[in-house]
Amino acid sequence: MSESEIATMNLQFLIIDPQNDFANPNGSLFVPGADKDSERLVQMMKRHLSKIAKIHITLDTHHLLDIAHPLFWVDTNNKHPAPFTSITLEDVQTGKWQTTVPSFMERATAYVKALKNNGRYDLTIWPPHCLIGSLGNNVVPALLDTVLDWEKSHISLVNYVTKGLNIWTEHYSAITADVPDPDDPSTQLNMRLLEKLASADLIAISGQALSHCVANTVRDIAANFGEENIRKLVLIEDTTSSVPGFEQFGTDFINEMKALGMQTAKSTDYLV
Repeated sequence: MSESEIATMNLQFLIIDPQNDFANPNGSLFVPGADKDSERLVQMMKRHLSKIAKIHITLDTHHLLDIAHPLFWVDTNNKHPAPFTSITLEDVQTGKWQTTVPSFMERATAYVKALKNNGRYDLTIWPPHCLIGSLGNNVVPALLDTVLDWEKSHISLVNYVTKGLNIWTEHYSAITADVPDPDDPSTQLNMRLLEKLASADLIAISGQALSHCVANTVRDIAANFGEENIRKLVLIEDTTSSVPGFEQFGTDFINEMKALGMQTAKSTDYLV
């Protein structure tokens, strides 16, 4: 690649949910390794800072009452499920789990059925995380400092993308919710983000968690991008980790996307 090509290359970073609840050891849903992932990402971005044309950061953002949080559900003894409980369609249909608010039951049952039909995951109950207004919702400090430096040096804005505010659906992907709500545009296809990413020559991808939010975001980008654009995607492998117990999901995702043309790199590599 010539110097002129490097100078004009549109390098964008897509950083998925780099938040305290995932990447700080004291976070409510800490992903082991995410703290070191963040450190490596920061060092990589500092080396590329002058060459980054755009930074996109997604923010998982939830209410305490959420279909994937314990408060939403109770068992026959009126006890809320423990974090990491899996709730299947059979569990709901047999009454093993019911909604805490009885009037929610019909819609919640339809949701769990839709999850089964889309074949990605059963409903997982997570520890309440990335709650609106909480410290856990914030970007990890070292990364925040780095992106603020980028904003200052480029006189530009980071593109922050929130997801997860709708309590009726999981929203792992920044492109679309697991089950889009027809009455809520924020759960539907995020064409604005897709169009911005399509303008890039190279998209460096990082964030948490590899097995869930990273995997589903990238899959949904690929599904709407076309073969040539998929080759723009570069997963920075040592800056993302899977939720414990879901490591195979992360491995399967990488193998699947590499077969479609996604590239991989290390944080020590120079992209341009």
